[in-house]
Amino acid sequence: MSMRSAGAVTLKRASEIDQMRGSGQILAGILEVLRAELRPGVTTGDLDAIAERMIRDAGAIPSFKGYGSNPPFPGSICASINDEVVHGIPSPRRRLVDGDIVSIDIGCILDGWHADCARTWTIGPVPPEVRQLVHATRRGMEAGIASALPGNHLGDIGHAIETVAHERGYGIVRPFVGHGIGQSMHEDPQVPNYGRSGTGLRIEAGMCFAIEPMFNLGGDDVFVADDNWTVRTSDGSLSAHFENTIAVTAGGPEILTERP
Repeated sequence: MSMRSAGAVTLKRASEIDQMRGSGQILAGILEVLRAELRPGVTTGDLDAIAERMIRDAGAIPSFKGYGSNPPFPGSICASINDEVVHGIPSPRRRLVDGDIVSIDIGCILDGWHADCARTWTIGPVPPEVRQLVHATRRGMEAGIASALPGNHLGDIGHAIETVAHERGYGIVRPFVGHGIGQSMHEDPQVPNYGRSGTGLRIEAGMCFAIEPMFNLGGDDVFVADDNWTVRTSDGSLSAHFENTIAVTAGGPEILTERP
């Protein structure tokens, strides 16, 4: 989930990163199950129910359910389809159909420590440009993660992501950004998906970030729908979203939300 963060930047000890890794591995397993469930006719409500059950069975708590206000977020996952960018509300009335592109964002808290991640998948056959958008958004995330090195700056992460988007002329969603993460889902610093190399906060070992680019097949601009949650592209173009929670170590970034 991509929101504004607040508070000071915290450095995590190895034991605390271990606890976040526990949260992250729960999410990685759930995403494998959800991916296998994706087919025409499945509702985003079905996916939400599976995810919530698996989170609670693992002894964890959904990060998203009840988050925020006006109104509190009702689901354990965000399920954003086609021109929906992020924060789509899961619903038993929302059925997947062939040709959809669906982004699933999920977070959990285990023993007080958060992890947060997202994947975008396609349903049935889709045009090549849609597959390319999904592939490029994942590559953008990977490029951002690879730049999360001690001694680099936050601007290096954003620049790496932005460079991938600009290779194909994709829009980059700017109002919603990555974030620090730990005992709160959204901590400082904000981690934009654009920036200038060598600018911004200097990255140190022990920092933990959720890095999450959102690329659009059209322009950059987005708006929040009437439900006060769902973010959509202003031009109706398709959007993709990838996110991993990472820990910066002396040896480089470690992804906490993928299976080793």
